[in-house]
Amino acid sequence: MSKKIVVTGAAGLVGQNLILRLKNQGAAEIVAIDKHPANTAILRKLNPEIEVMHEDLASAGAWEQKLVGAAVVVIAHAQIGGTDPAEFIRNNVNATERLLDAITRNRVPYLVNISSSVVNSRAIDNYTETKKQQEAVIAATGIPQIILRPTLMFGWFDRKHMGWLARFMKRTPVFPIPGSGRYMRQPLYVGDFCDIVISAIKTGQTGAFNITGLERIDYIDLIRELRNSVGARAHLLRIPYRLFELLLRFNAVFDRDPPFTADQLKALCTPDVFEVIDWPGIFNVRSTPIPEALNATHRDPVYSNIELRF
Repeated sequence: MSKKIVVTGAAGLVGQNLILRLKNQGAAEIVAIDKHPANTAILRKLNPEIEVMHEDLASAGAWEQKLVGAAVVVIAHAQIGGTDPAEFIRNNVNATERLLDAITRNRVPYLVNISSSVVNSRAIDNYTETKKQQEAVIAATGIPQIILRPTLMFGWFDRKHMGWLARFMKRTPVFPIPGSGRYMRQPLYVGDFCDIVISAIKTGQTGAFNITGLERIDYIDLIRELRNSVGARAHLLRIPYRLFELLLRFNAVFDRDPPFTADQLKALCTPDVFEVIDWPGIFNVRSTPIPEALNATHRDPVYSNIELRF
């Protein structure tokens, strides 16, 4: 690919995986922007041949000039976890507004907006509400774009969600499950999602697409598959939902950016069923079965050992 591609939030789960796959596809020029110092350093170490910028999109900076000549911007930055509402507004709304101003000034012709399935969820929390705002302000620009709304993703570089659960599971003899654990999930392998993004970059496809994992699986069964993939022996112990929530709220008093919050617990247990479309056919990519994807994630000799920071 000869296009200049700019990726924001490049040191996160999607960004790190996407850049590795873009390089494998022969991308000629990639500019990666992220504000997390430690994770940006990991990205730079893994990808010394591309330009990696440690910048905060919510503030003016040298990053704005890097949009000159860009053929596409992949908007992947987002505040996902945490307990401070102001951080969600700053990173999901304010930073996006400043980015869009720079995109408009530099006449970037195409955007890949990585939104989230939460915009269609019944959950009400800081992440859900600010992701709705983020999607709306990007769509309002009128710039040709594709909106991709993935469900819960897992894969290399997952510092939260499944990645954190996998690391916790390897360290503890008992793994707590909230309530019955029978909360249907539709997890999505980030490798498949990145292939969808690359397909969109190549074709310039537009529209909004709900990208949902094709397999439905209860949370407790997903955890069992995860336990198998990491080779852990932790005993799965069901505990009452309210006790689980209380423990999370207690932990949040001492941890400013906890890996799993009471809001995320609520979202986990919210009975959502997300639309499933034929994204393998639409984007000409393969859907990786959950056990295969988990094994690829946790048994890779290089990338399974890299831990991003919170």
